[in-house]
Amino acid sequence: MKPFYALSDHERDALYRVLESVGKNPFEDYPAFSRAVADVVDRGEVPAFFTQVCGRIRAEREAGVSDAHVLRNCPIDAHVPDLDPDDPIADKYAKKKTFVAEAFLELFAQLVATPLLAYATRFNGDFFTDVVAINRYSGMQTGFSDSELVFHNDRTAHAVRADFISLLGMRCSDADFIYTGFVDGRSLLAHLSEEQQAVLRQPCFITPFDVFSRDSNSRQTVSERHPILENHHSFRYLDTCTTVAEGSPEEAVRALLAMKNALVRADKVRHRILTGDLFALANQDGLHSREKMEINDPARARRRWLLKTYAFRDQSAADRYSGHWLDGVPGRVAD
Repeated sequence: MKPFYALSDHERDALYRVLESVGKNPFEDYPAFSRAVADVVDRGEVPAFFTQVCGRIRAEREAGVSDAHVLRNCPIDAHVPDLDPDDPIADKYAKKKTFVAEAFLELFAQLVATPLLAYATRFNGDFFTDVVAINRYSGMQTGFSDSELVFHNDRTAHAVRADFISLLGMRCSDADFIYTGFVDGRSLLAHLSEEQQAVLRQPCFITPFDVFSRDSNSRQTVSERHPILENHHSFRYLDTCTTVAEGSPEEAVRALLAMKNALVRADKVRHRILTGDLFALANQDGLHSREKMEINDPARARRRWLLKTYAFRDQSAADRYSGHWLDGVPGRVAD
C-alpha cells in the first residue's frame, strides 16, 4: 500500500493563500521563482501541517517504507484553462496567469529536499511540464499522448534521469478511470535470481529515445549501452522497447526475458489521480505506467492535465551532474 495523506479544505485554503503570494512566473525566471518560494519557507509562512507531512514523506523514503506517496486535496490554481491540443505549451503561456500549482510543487520539492530537474530540449527547459494529450502524438508511447503507457522510467534513454517524479492533477474527470501504476524495484528483485541480477547489471542493453525526445533533438535516437539494474534496486527499463544490444552474450537475452516475467509477477500499486491529487513516486527505484480502465467520454479524457516535476534524490545527487547545467542554471540539463 502507498502512504496516503489528505488535506482538509481548511488546510488546503490556508496553503493556497501562502502560495498565491509568491508573485513570480516560473516560466520566465525559474531561479527567481524558486527563491521566492524559499523566502516563504524562511519567513515561516508555510503552515506547520504541510511541513510535517513533507517531513514524514522524506523520512519514509529514507527508511525504505515507501517510494510512492499520495497527497489529496492539494491547492491548485482557481482557474485551470483549457489548452489547445495542437500546441498546449504555447497556449499555456498565453492563458495561464497564476502559478499556485507550480508554487505547490516547488514547495513540496524544497521541503522534501529533492532539487528539481529540467531538460533544455523539452518544454523550453521548463521545470514544470504538462502531461497532456498532444494531437500529433495520439496513440504513441509517450506521456504526451492519449494512449496507455507500458511500465517504464521517464527518460529511460537519457544519461541524466530523475530519481523522483511528482504528478499533480490539474484536470481529471471523475467519470473516467485512468490509473497510474507503480511497481517498487524491490518487488522486481524478489522475482529475479542472483544470476539474473548479475547479468542485468552488465551494459548489455539499449533503449530507443521516445518520439517526443526525438522530435525535440534529432540526435537522440538510441541510448548508449546500459545495464537494466543499477544500485540496489534501480531499474533502467522501458517495457517492449529496451532490448539486448548487438554482440551481447546469450545470457543477456535470457536475463531480459526474466525481467519481463518479473514485471508481470511483481506486486504493484495503482492510483487514480483526481483533480488536486499529488502522486509522488520513484522514477528509478521503481517503474510506472498509465492504464485506461474505463473511458466513458474519450474527448473529455483527452483533456486530462497533470502538472509534472522531475527531481533528484537529494542535493548531492544533483551536484553529480553540475557539469551538465545549461547557462549555469542548477538542475537544467543541456541534453
